[in-house]
Formats: sequence, structure tokens, C-alpha cells
Amino acid sequence: MKTQFYILLSLKTAQGFVNYGQYFLGDDRQIADELFSQLKSGKDFNLPLHIDLMETVNELPVQIKTIYCSLEDVGANCKLITRELFRLKNLEEIT
Repeated sequence: MKTQFYILLSLKTAQGFVNYGQYFLGDDRQIADELFSQLKSGKDFNLPLHIDLMETVNELPVQIKTIYCSLEDVGANCKLITRELFRLKNLEEIT
């Protein structure tokens, strides 16, 4: 079974965390780790916005890493993720 990686965006509510966005990263763990390591995060574990690096193993989601973010961090991170995915997908088409 093929392993897939994705970034999951979630926010804290009174009932718990709710997922509101997802970026598919593909099957290359190194690319997923490198991209995730570039993301901005806060120092406060109580921040209401989370970004998780996820992996599917036997079609089940597994959380690899989590960062806690402010709204400004999430905005900057979404911009970075989109730019990097655009660059990677266009490089795939060239090679």
C-alpha cells in the first residue's frame, strides 16, 4: 500500500478540534518533512489553530507532527505551502 502525506488545518472549538483545510503533498516523505519544517509556529501550546503533518498508513491517518499557530502564522503558512506545491508540481511536469 502506498504511503501518502498531507497537511491538515484545524481549529479549536468548544466541542474539540474541527478540520477546515487540507493540502495533499504526495508520497515523498523528505519533501513533506522539508516543507513542514519551514512553517511558522507559535510558542504557546494553547493557540487555537493547529497544523498537522499527516501520513496515511494502510489507509488510516497517522499524525506525525503538530504546530500551534496564530491567525497570522496560518496565513503565512498557507501562502508558503501553496507556493511550494505550485513549484513542485510545475517542476514535475518539466522533468
